[in-house]
Amino acid sequence: MKKYFVILTILLMGGCAPLNIFKTTKTKHYPTMTKVYTGYHETGIASWYGSDFHGRPTASGEIYNMYAMTAAHKTLPLGTYVNVKNLENGREAVVKINDRGPFVKGRIIDLSYKAAKKLGMANKGTAKVRITVVKSPFNYNGKNFYFKQYYAVQIASFKIYSNAMEFKKVLKKYFSKTYVKKVNVDGDTFYRVLIGNYLNKYDAERILNKCNKLGYDGFIVEIDK
Repeated sequence: MKKYFVILTILLMGGCAPLNIFKTTKTKHYPTMTKVYTGYHETGIASWYGSDFHGRPTASGEIYNMYAMTAAHKTLPLGTYVNVKNLENGREAVVKINDRGPFVKGRIIDLSYKAAKKLGMANKGTAKVRITVVKSPFNYNGKNFYFKQYYAVQIASFKIYSNAMEFKKVLKKYFSKTYVKKVNVDGDTFYRVLIGNYLNKYDAERILNKCNKLGYDGFIVEIDK
């Protein structure tokens, strides 16, 4: 009887083991749309994200501010402005797409807390909306609209230009594509030290891995050209 009990225990343990095989933290990659014009629209469910992400970098490299009028979308080019209409109460708001998401099935946009509050959906959490592009980041070359998506690795951000340039000199010893980019975030000027730009995201990931091995933390950002 003891022998059968041991065998049964082993079988039960073996039956539980495969549960961890399917556990993954990989995020599905959605390619950026390459043709989006004013008037493009989608209808679906909106959600919002707040304090858990406040102060963290977004996919664009901007720091997420839950009190700014921004949003995350899976495929619209970063820098796109969309009008969001809450179809449940008629309220509208214009937001800038500066992040990626939501990665929950059935949802089309993840709003900042301020945008969700303006649309009257902060308490409920979700709402059915229609989003319409009101300003596209696409360029016009005289013949066609075009858009290129680049990837870069952001290593640091400084408020003092000279500090950013000094750090750039250090990184230049290892990465020839190091440069400093001036950005404005909510009225404040920052100088970001970046390595790039790469057309292929996997090239940026390779550079990020090399940075990590050298002891530098960083993250990948999308650069619109």
